[in-house]
Amino acid sequence: MFEAHTLSFIYASLMALAILLYAILDGYDLGVGILLPTNNEPHADTMIASIGPFWDANETWLVLAVGLALIAFPLAHSMILQALYIPVTVMLIGLIIRGVAFDFRAKAKIKRKSMWNKLFKIGSIISAFMQGYMLGLYVMSFESSALAVTFAILSGVGVVAAYALIGAAWLILKTQGQLQLDAISWCHMSTRMAFLGVVAVSAVNPVINHSVYERWFTSDIFLLILPIPIICLALFILLDRILVQLKSQPDLGAWLPFLISCVIFILCFFGILYSFYPYVVPGKLTIFEALAAPESLNFLLYGVIVVVPTILAYTAFSYRVFWGKVQPLSYY
Repeated sequence: MFEAHTLSFIYASLMALAILLYAILDGYDLGVGILLPTNNEPHADTMIASIGPFWDANETWLVLAVGLALIAFPLAHSMILQALYIPVTVMLIGLIIRGVAFDFRAKAKIKRKSMWNKLFKIGSIISAFMQGYMLGLYVMSFESSALAVTFAILSGVGVVAAYALIGAAWLILKTQGQLQLDAISWCHMSTRMAFLGVVAVSAVNPVINHSVYERWFTSDIFLLILPIPIICLALFILLDRILVQLKSQPDLGAWLPFLISCVIFILCFFGILYSFYPYVVPGKLTIFEALAAPESLNFLLYGVIVVVPTILAYTAFSYRVFWGKVQPLSYY
């Protein structure tokens, strides 16, 4: 079937797609967890109900991305996991806390429900921060210097703000009344924090990473890629103006903040891909060098062709069924 070079593109593209969809889909439900109030049970119930039908399926994309890395780029998977062993462990602890709290808060006695809400919030913050922290270390080629750790912490805070942004945008789309007004305020604040995070990371990254500087500023296609950061920053400003308008007319274009947030995520993700392609381990290993045996990957491609469209179809169907404003929370 396909030769090694083509297989590298196919599996790298599928892995990138899975990571992007995970960042958007699980990003908004992690954002809802980050924003979850611990002193307002009705609002907390509504916010949990808004992600209830989707959140398990959203995490499927993380499993798929890790699985694709393992089967297609096993050497890179091993190098990345060795470098990020501790952050990955902490992230998984955060995801477990979140999952346990999600189920137990529905069955807990009233006096303990607040505790499970706090744990859900803490688990969401830990998971989001560690994802950003790992992204920062990845960008810094897994260095362990003070500069690399500082950059990773900055990246972690930026991802928490970005997830809070898309989570608040999701709540504007799915809720009504006072909670929707609160979500508009949260989204407004998160937009400005995420904007500062994107600007800071975009400015620092080329300075501390010479290969990224060369890729962006000495490229032959500089004029073609220049609009990407400009459009991204313009979308932040547009989102800020739309949120001001939504404060007086909450339902007029309530879907716009979520749509704009998704486009911002896509542009930022493309920026990272462009900065490091074709490296799967920055500065050390390309997707062509890390590729597993082509014979095995050609065989596994039959399974991938079935699995990926199935997950896409299931995801689309669940969003179609549960479209519209959120309904009261039910676990049965």
